[in-house]
Amino acid sequence: MMRRFVILLLFLSSTFMIFGEVKQLSKKDFLEKVYNYEKNPTEWKFQSSRPCVIDFYATWCGPCKAMAPLLDEISKTYAGKIDVYKIDVDVERELSAVFGIRSIPTLLFCPIGVQPQMAQGAMPKDALVKAIEEILLKK
Repeated sequence: MMRRFVILLLFLSSTFMIFGEVKQLSKKDFLEKVYNYEKNPTEWKFQSSRPCVIDFYATWCGPCKAMAPLLDEISKTYAGKIDVYKIDVDVERELSAVFGIRSIPTLLFCPIGVQPQMAQGAMPKDALVKAIEEILLKK
């Protein structure tokens, strides 16, 4: 009985780790999963089947650290509906430059079929949920 419980617990924890987690993006990942600006430098061509939120952050940034648990919660709440990514601006300087990131945190909302939208600064939960619902899920 205990063994079945442990197996079930491991299965559930691995499921939540696969679905509903904030994923770190490198330039390579970004070009494959979001937008290949090297192939299409003048036209936005979103490459995912799900809308996404991308958090441009830095490890030393206080407001970025404050946003992290909220983004984790959002990724679980909207698992399967949107993807939540993060990009460290100190590591991925080229991506930061491509999007003109000048302050952090900056959130990039990428809906399907239309241009992305950006929001600068830490957002409270209600504003983030509203942006996801209206921009990404069009409710």
